[in-house]
Amino acid sequence: MSAWSAAQAEEHLLGLELFGMRFGLERMRRLMTALGSPQRQFASIHVVGTNGKSSTVRMAAAVLERHGLATGAYVSPHLTSFAERILIGDRELEPQAFGVTVQRAVRAASMVNRTLADGERVTQFELLTAAAYTVLAARGVDVAVIEAGLGGRYDATNVIPSRVQVLTNVGLEHTRWLGPTIADISREKLAVVRDDSTLVVGTLEPDAAAEARAAARAHRARLIQAQPSWDGGRLAARGAFQRANFSLARAAAGAFAGRLDEAAVRAAAASVVVPGRCEVVGREPLTILDGAHNPSGARALADALPEVVEGRPIVGVVSILDDKDAAGMLQALLPCCRSVILTSNRHPRALSPATLESLARQVGAGEPPLTLEPDPRRALARARDSAG
Repeated sequence: MSAWSAAQAEEHLLGLELFGMRFGLERMRRLMTALGSPQRQFASIHVVGTNGKSSTVRMAAAVLERHGLATGAYVSPHLTSFAERILIGDRELEPQAFGVTVQRAVRAASMVNRTLADGERVTQFELLTAAAYTVLAARGVDVAVIEAGLGGRYDATNVIPSRVQVLTNVGLEHTRWLGPTIADISREKLAVVRDDSTLVVGTLEPDAAAEARAAARAHRARLIQAQPSWDGGRLAARGAFQRANFSLARAAAGAFAGRLDEAAVRAAAASVVVPGRCEVVGREPLTILDGAHNPSGARALADALPEVVEGRPIVGVVSILDDKDAAGMLQALLPCCRSVILTSNRHPRALSPATLESLARQVGAGEPPLTLEPDPRRALARARDSAG
């Protein structure tokens, strides 16, 4: 069989989306065994939490790279290509290498699927995670910084023997799977803590902080509270929430590597840009892309925007999926906008603009003028015209 291209790998992964999400680690453990347990061939830092995971992962990896370690990272979700999720140093995995490593994981998954009960099969996220661990091992990274997908306890990433775990923050999310309260959700995320490891936490609600202390005690783990914000110099990633994320990333890198060189830390801070997080994608007019997808993320974005736009009036373009707290997000975002265009996107779970309008009227959050435009490209074009 000839080596797969990146396009073939993408096509196969998209086909697995039809089979949905299944919790549990048994499939992943079998898959790792079939691949030769690559997750044990590099040291790892495991990042869990509600918001800020991808940024924290990229930032921690950048700090460690500046200290002479060969680093890799695994983040999710992606913006345009699955290959974006696997980073070697600060670069996305090359398309050819991505195709080959997914193909290898698919071969192993086909063997595992034959051992599973009827209806069971390796999921999309499991396959992609296995591919990531395989290529990180093959590239000989010293340390990989790994972002959990959902929760922690039964997340496919949770087969690594991580030396450091990071809890960014905890909000009410995915309550159907993780539990109805902050304490429940924290417990599921903190199930990644290993014996005699180090747990680094960001600013937590009291219930989440109590669960973090309990997890650290249960596993004899050192508990480190990161500073609320980093003020050590220029940060390429925009927004106050990114200063909090970088502080957490710096603490995690220090927990792994020991004493840090502050010049190297500052160099990392000045270099890391996080795609899709307060990302400037145009200048005339200033155009910013952000992937906030829950109320706490939307509030962090709303708090960050005044600094980023430097007093300019904001025209918002908003699309939200139906499994998100759209009302809570709109309540956070609408008051900071001069006007808002409600739109949709290609995802089958995208809410219609009319539904978003109804929710916006219900929350009554400042009620800026609302426009409905189902096509996201036309919505963006209208917003740019309106901004002037």
